[in-house]
Amino acid sequence: MKRRNFLKALALGSAASMIQWKTGKLFAALPTTPAQLNDLVAVMGGEPAQLYAKAIESMGGIGRFVKKGQSVVIKPNIGWNKAPELAADTNPLLVSALIKDCFSAGASEVAVFDHTCDEWRSCYKTSGIEDAVKAAGGKMLFAHEEKYYREVSLPRGKRLKTVKVHEAILDYDVWLNVPILKNHGGARMTIAMKNSMGVVWDRRYWHSNDLQQCIADFATLNKKPALNIVDAYRIMTQNGPQGKGANDVQLAKAIFMSIDPVAVDTAAVAFFSQYREMTINDASHIKLGEELNVGTTKINELKVERIRL
Repeated sequence: MKRRNFLKALALGSAASMIQWKTGKLFAALPTTPAQLNDLVAVMGGEPAQLYAKAIESMGGIGRFVKKGQSVVIKPNIGWNKAPELAADTNPLLVSALIKDCFSAGASEVAVFDHTCDEWRSCYKTSGIEDAVKAAGGKMLFAHEEKYYREVSLPRGKRLKTVKVHEAILDYDVWLNVPILKNHGGARMTIAMKNSMGVVWDRRYWHSNDLQQCIADFATLNKKPALNIVDAYRIMTQNGPQGKGANDVQLAKAIFMSIDPVAVDTAAVAFFSQYREMTINDASHIKLGEELNVGTTKINELKVERIRL
């Protein structure tokens, strides 16, 4: 994607007139000082490990999120029995880079899982994630049986009041959310907020009781991801969430990071719209999350950095 298109894709509302292009600045946000850390980072133009390294550096380093001795659980999208080239699952090279970085920060343990849609053993293997995790020193967790989940309450939820959450999300010290950016037939988009459906047991209830609101409701869970890392190296622009083949995939070579799942989803949708028309009004769980004070869609009010490698 050319520079002007990248800028256009990330220009949201009135923020378009506030774009800067100097040393990686994406928006002229609120008054800041050099000591302040970024709220949102977008990096474009490299390979998965390069994109990750630059983005996490610009977010203040992995040590901002993972401390020595902490246990870390990473939740990529591993829902489908698809090869990485088909962009149905998170890129294994990104997952590998993240695991290695967590260990470099002194993590005591790094585990990875997903409550898959296809048969779990096939998903873990075909996606390339299982091999990448083990090679990086991490471990894969089971998530295919109800016994791995515990019920928690969501007092702020409107439709979703209780939910069974995977024990690793509740028990590990740090949770890192690593979705792939792609189209979804029901939710319209799968990004950070939607990726949380892979940490719960009963997803059928969500689909039959206002899916968009349930996604937003779950984002009120007390234990939130320490960081949301959106894999946009390859993106699925149509026929999601599993796709029909290579024609559904675009090589976008980008990554987005933020603590705020609403903000990172807002930026990622804008980027996605360069390939296929889409707004946060279409993926309405994003605005519903903002209404529940999970995060903000007002990116022009954040400290945001855009970098092109």
